[in-house]
Amino acid sequence: MTGLGLLDRARATRICFLYIAQPHQVWHSLSTAVALARGWPEIQVEIAATSAGHLDYIQGMLDGLGGAPVTLRLLPPAWLRKLSKNAPPPKALMLALNAARLSGYDAVVTPERTTALLRKLGVRRTALVYTQHGAGDRGGPFEPRLRTFDLVMAAGPKQRDRMVDEGWVKPEACAMVGYPKFDLVDALPPSAVPAFEKPLPTVVYNPHFHETLGSWAAFGLSILEQFAADERFNLIFAPHVRLFETASEADRRAVARFVGHPRIHIDLGGPAAFDMTYTRSADLYLGDASSQVYEFLRTPKPCLFLNPAHADWKGDESFHHWRYGPVLESADNICDATAAAFAGHGDYLDAQAVGVAETFDLTDTPSSQRAARAIVDRLAALDR
Repeated sequence: MTGLGLLDRARATRICFLYIAQPHQVWHSLSTAVALARGWPEIQVEIAATSAGHLDYIQGMLDGLGGAPVTLRLLPPAWLRKLSKNAPPPKALMLALNAARLSGYDAVVTPERTTALLRKLGVRRTALVYTQHGAGDRGGPFEPRLRTFDLVMAAGPKQRDRMVDEGWVKPEACAMVGYPKFDLVDALPPSAVPAFEKPLPTVVYNPHFHETLGSWAAFGLSILEQFAADERFNLIFAPHVRLFETASEADRRAVARFVGHPRIHIDLGGPAAFDMTYTRSADLYLGDASSQVYEFLRTPKPCLFLNPAHADWKGDESFHHWRYGPVLESADNICDATAAAFAGHGDYLDAQAVGVAETFDLTDTPSSQRAARAIVDRLAALDR
């Protein structure tokens, strides 16, 4: 592959893949960094993160991929890391303290939207690229900060069309590239599957951290208690990593009493919750607003959704995924509802097939290679 436009400069083009949030977001752009580094050797690809733990995690993934010509950098300052316990350092402050450093790159590639703040911090010449970190429907991610980015990636036509049609992204600044996370998932071994005592149908309960749409506060403990008492199913409790990131000790104790249960596996944010181990191994998805339902539906399987806020969801594109299974207003008799969702899955197969096709534009060319090419082409266009 050869360079274009911007890449013909005398000095090397430097592109930074930036990770300032939770480590699950690494899965949404690291394969693109590897594809760019391997396919365009004239580009210097660097990976910058806000904790040594992040870099160790990334290095382990790179080793599993057979390596890549990338440079890993730990962002300063060390004192800011000490302010956080379980969470990453404050993103806005980390960006402010590293704005001058990041302005030295030709492009900063990020899976989260807070990085748009760099424009207000005086970073002008550096192109900003947003890869997304999921392919969900919730309206929150479709917002004004998208206009700040010079390139925004879309997993498929549904995401692209909504961003463009609602005016968040201009067509020339939007690239439909598929889902690079799948490339990484397929290339690396999964984490260990939970070892339940009996081979029962397995449900993954994946509540989101959203204050109103998330089901944990309203239904969570009741759901765990009901599955603990019912002998028909195994349950994996794998909430969004941010749900318990700053949870109180009381909340953690409430969940801890289910640890060791023969039919319940608890994971509040480990690697298996990031690499699709649970969504690949579970037989039914129980959730609310998380985009992980689409990763689960890479293979069509039953879904069951919870609506604790009694949202008027029908016809609302932010709840498009609730077309793929029954929607419950209450968690009462959740295990009976789960059995019914298994039995009635056939009623939702067509909707699931259409939804996955709209969500993921997958071709013979790996998504990570398409994303890398989109970055190169966009930088060339901006440099004309």
